[in-house]
Amino acid sequence: MADILTPALGESVTEATIARWTKKAGDPVRKDEVLVELDTDKVSLEVVSPADGVLGEIAFKEGDTITPGAVLGRVDAAEGATAPVAEPAAAEAPAPEAPGADTAPASGGLVEVRTPVMGESVAEGTIGTWAKKVGEAVRKDEVLVEIETDKVAVEVSAPADGVLSEIVAADGATVTPGQVIGMIATGAAATVSFPAAPAAAAPAPAAAASPAAQTLSPAVQRTAAQTGVDPAQVAATGPKGNILKGDVLAAAASLTAQAPAPVAAAPSAPRPDQPREERVKMTRLRQTIARRLKESQNTAAQLTTFNEADMSAVMALRNQHKDAFEKRHGVKLGFMSFFVKAVVNALQDIPAVNAEIDGTDIIYKNHYDIGVAVGTDKGLVVPVLRDADALSLAGIEKGIGDLGRAARDGELTLDQLQGGTFTITNGGIYGSLMSTPILNMPQSGILGMHNIVQRPVAVDGQVVIRPMMYLALSYDHRIVDGKEAVTFLVRIKEHLEDPARFLLDL
Repeated sequence: MADILTPALGESVTEATIARWTKKAGDPVRKDEVLVELDTDKVSLEVVSPADGVLGEIAFKEGDTITPGAVLGRVDAAEGATAPVAEPAAAEAPAPEAPGADTAPASGGLVEVRTPVMGESVAEGTIGTWAKKVGEAVRKDEVLVEIETDKVAVEVSAPADGVLSEIVAADGATVTPGQVIGMIATGAAATVSFPAAPAAAAPAPAAAASPAAQTLSPAVQRTAAQTGVDPAQVAATGPKGNILKGDVLAAAASLTAQAPAPVAAAPSAPRPDQPREERVKMTRLRQTIARRLKESQNTAAQLTTFNEADMSAVMALRNQHKDAFEKRHGVKLGFMSFFVKAVVNALQDIPAVNAEIDGTDIIYKNHYDIGVAVGTDKGLVVPVLRDADALSLAGIEKGIGDLGRAARDGELTLDQLQGGTFTITNGGIYGSLMSTPILNMPQSGILGMHNIVQRPVAVDGQVVIRPMMYLALSYDHRIVDGKEAVTFLVRIKEHLEDPARFLLDL
């Protein structure tokens, strides 16, 4: 007998509702077969069978409210279960008929491909495009499929050499950690399908000359297909010699720069007929962005205040020392490091902007983990630069550069996306002159940087042209007063217009 337990429902989720049982008491069940669906206020979860057998007692009926760890029912190892449970295994035996290359019985084993643990509070994900088809040979640690969660994309690799014999969770399916999503035939069973793969590859011997193509992740494959870049011509910079998405984008940019003529001719080329409307399902990341932004508007008393900064001093300092800085530290000197330093100093002066509300309490943070918004092809993500107050300008530039590359290559970890105390977003890189950023809850403040524009300003009674930037601070008025918000922006303005304050700790 095995208990069917309610799984962890995610961070801050304390109860769920029984939506539907897929089996009735007395029905035969298989291990990892979905038995019940649960609804929470955030996600829907599937609970699978812990063992083969017969569904015995059902402790909660549809519509009941349950808590994590509650026993929903049990699976009994009844004698009557053996025949029905064995039937699917017998049905899998004819699988070798699909390749059509052999009629010998497959006596090898089957290895399960399971959904990995996707991180704290991540309860489900969506299957992307499988990199292999049923019947194709796979190698151990070769990427088979990418699972998209509401925070990061997780790659699932083959656990063993063999042949992909079954895809249990098709493209677009919702899966939970530990769920079986595919099967790999190994040993003698794998040899039945191997002859089919070379037969299909025989007409294209050139494929054998590019072994790197066998280890491309789904994200890299999509990017290569979209840009028309041949992966065999891409220089790999991954930690294991693998090609990253950024490598493909860099190669595409290089090809565009080297071949301006086709780019100029492209607009005149006839375009195929396009439908008037197209319906595309939102990605999990986009759904999460939409939900969190709306939650932020509905929860916080948001208000935005503005100021402007003369960037002359920062630009002059940067131009004077950028070559020596890059030579010494191996990273370019940008504007973000100056802004991060200015923000940390302002947060130290105005601690309410670095705090958050928890019920009827205010939590003041004595650490400064700055989130930096990064735009990717899948949406906006906010990786966190830890302990920014302890970093030098070079350390900040290196940290932001590493986080930006990881975000664009889809390699951010959950730890890099959680726990920020304040956020900076730079719409200026897209040409934005002014905006009102939305809070990244539960944080109480977000700073919006904007485009640097030459504008006439009055200095000592004279009209002069200066590089000016509008600054916007959106804040939670429940915890930050107007005086504090204005003072915060003034502190940032002072540090940007007089960078020597960093050195003198003023």
